[in-house]
Amino acid sequence: MRQFFSLLIIGALAYFSWPYITENKDIQTKIENLKENQELASVLEKLNSGLNQLIWQVNEKKEELTQDEKILPKVSKPELATPSEVTFTIHNIRIGDKKVEVEKQLGAPKRISMNEYGTEWHAYHENFQNFTMVSYSKDGVVNALYTNQDLIAAKNGIKYGAAKETVRQTLGEPLKEIRKGLVYYQFQNDQDYDVYHIDDSYVTVFYDKHRNNTVTAIQMISEKLEQSKAGFYTKASDALRAGFEYQLFDLTNASRVVHGLGILTWDDPIKVTARKHSVDMAENSYFSHTNPAGQSPFDRMAEDDIVFSVAGENLAYGQFSSIFAHEGLMNSLGHRENILKPDFKLLGVGVAFGPKHEPYFTENFYSKRKF
Repeated sequence: MRQFFSLLIIGALAYFSWPYITENKDIQTKIENLKENQELASVLEKLNSGLNQLIWQVNEKKEELTQDEKILPKVSKPELATPSEVTFTIHNIRIGDKKVEVEKQLGAPKRISMNEYGTEWHAYHENFQNFTMVSYSKDGVVNALYTNQDLIAAKNGIKYGAAKETVRQTLGEPLKEIRKGLVYYQFQNDQDYDVYHIDDSYVTVFYDKHRNNTVTAIQMISEKLEQSKAGFYTKASDALRAGFEYQLFDLTNASRVVHGLGILTWDDPIKVTARKHSVDMAENSYFSHTNPAGQSPFDRMAEDDIVFSVAGENLAYGQFSSIFAHEGLMNSLGHRENILKPDFKLLGVGVAFGPKHEPYFTENFYSKRKF
């Protein structure tokens, strides 16, 4: 495109300078005359302006195409085999499988990040389709699994989209507490998930109350791994903070593709804004979109020179992982609308920890303003 306009400019130069070339043999004189030619200068200015405008439009179109391409090509779902030896599998993977076999099937992970169990979530997906997170023990054996997509297989027939009543009729009453040593950790009665002790693992079935309380995700944690986590919250660290931030970002995109939406791009500047708000909430013991100085999310973005056409913020507090935070946000209508808003293109997540290591999560969504 630039070459095309360069040829136009050269042509204009030749046209307007021809009289001077034929009448003068002195090169310096020709140059001076060209500089003083107002008609030529005006044409060049218009050509340059047109070139810049065209380049801007092309870049804008490329950005739009890039966003559209993020949900393409469509990836087919794997054929799920009904397990015979265990109750549940995710993406045909079960607790106890070897890492080498998992990666023969799924390839290399797209991200590795620390989780609340002191191990690492390995995230496998193709443009956030067929999204699966897997944790491994030190000897390379699967000890935790999670998905929020249609990758669940069970020998009892429970699958993604099954009704809550069906799950409880099949698996019985869920646990009300987990015992670790001499301490009992109780579950709330009004949560949007059920926990079961099955096949030497703790299986959490999450429900989407905006889709008639149907199964929307499942997490499986080996009993050994769960019992190794001593407290309700994991001790805060920079690695855990970064892990929670990237996990919440990935989970958000995995939910968007389920609903036929384009994936969001990670944005470092807005992550800084989000993290600062989480730190402020943790240090000053409050939980609100409006900070003690009276600033809204949009005020904080403007203060950090974030120029947006549309923006939103999600907050979560007290959940012991990004998975539980995300599933809770999806069951809160306003937060869900932000996660599934088609107009958003960028996302940054910021996490901070309170005095008891409880996490504060801030998600800032936006799209850049077009000038």
